[in-house]
Amino acid sequence: MTGLMHATDWRPMGEVLEEELVALQAAGLRRTLRAVQERRAGTVLLNGERIADFASNDYLGLAADARVARAASAVLQAEGTGAGASRLISGNHPIHDSLERELARYKSCDSTLLFPSGYMVNIGVIPALAGPGDVIYSDELNHASLVDGCRLSKATLRIFPHADIDALRTALAADRGAFRRALIVVEGIFSMDGDLFPLDALVPLAREFGAWTYVDDAHGTGVLGATGRGTIEHFGMSGEIDVVVGTLGKALGTSGAFVGGSQVLIEFLTSRARSFIFTTGTPPALAAATLEAMRLSQVESWRRSAVVDRARHLRDRLRQGGRQISGLAHGHILPILIGDPNHTMHIVAHMRRRGFLVGGVRPPTVAPGTSRLRVSVSALHPPELVDALAANLLDVLRGVSA
Repeated sequence: MTGLMHATDWRPMGEVLEEELVALQAAGLRRTLRAVQERRAGTVLLNGERIADFASNDYLGLAADARVARAASAVLQAEGTGAGASRLISGNHPIHDSLERELARYKSCDSTLLFPSGYMVNIGVIPALAGPGDVIYSDELNHASLVDGCRLSKATLRIFPHADIDALRTALAADRGAFRRALIVVEGIFSMDGDLFPLDALVPLAREFGAWTYVDDAHGTGVLGATGRGTIEHFGMSGEIDVVVGTLGKALGTSGAFVGGSQVLIEFLTSRARSFIFTTGTPPALAAATLEAMRLSQVESWRRSAVVDRARHLRDRLRQGGRQISGLAHGHILPILIGDPNHTMHIVAHMRRRGFLVGGVRPPTVAPGTSRLRVSVSALHPPELVDALAANLLDVLRGVSA
């Protein structure tokens, strides 16, 4: 037989993995953790130094809001730290039900179901809805959790060019009648590119071909739309998407995620989504915090306005400095294409020394050759801090390019 390891070929795991880490380092792809503390007014404490944070997803500035913390603390004192079990066993608390009802109202769905994370939603829900004999159409720039959910389903997978409705139509037409079910999986706003999928064109196309729609609106929830309900509201498609996914750990500043849709969908997923069935329920205190964050996001609409204003101003400043920024014109995610991963992280390090934390995004998060800076704004960033970021970023980009 071939391919079997001989005893003399054995090497310690640490030795083998250390070689792979060296290779990752050389390619600019090694990841490390940084300890961030005391999130406050668009800044964080990093290694004892307060720096401006333009890398987080805390778009509305609620992650460190004292009122959200107090809501969690009150339930924490009364109920303890954990749910204790899967929600289908003994881990379902009345506050979970309250949050799911509020999320359903918020997203114009009949019902919703909480999960510990957006990743767990996507790797649980997609395989529950599609499998062998079915087909999934997935945007080529979908998040890794969507990609993994599609792979786990074992359905036939069609990858179509990013946000290309015409290409999607062609694929749907070619497959008409060949599969039991068809599911179209997209993001509302793409987290690394900052642009939108045209949901107003997606819905009629899906209905024409009898396909189901699945929209992960992780980065739109809380920010986009007239009342901050997300990309679906932005396109006037509330109540028209079959499967709606959102996260709680970005604009709403807590943790966890949810899936929403019809009552029968949620009842089905309660029995069939493995990543819901086989995991401990969300801590009740976290659900309480999310309810308060949702309330604040609605009554303090100035937060959404501030995000849009800060993002537009930053985009204008960078364009005036000669940098073209892709994505939504007033979007809160600003990608700056660099290309080489080492070059990208060199710029991130320069900005860090100047007191600014910006995101450096490399493969496999994005395609090879498209490493980039990912800059995001928060409602709590003072205008003068946005100006300072723009000036320093333009200076660093000019210096590195010289």
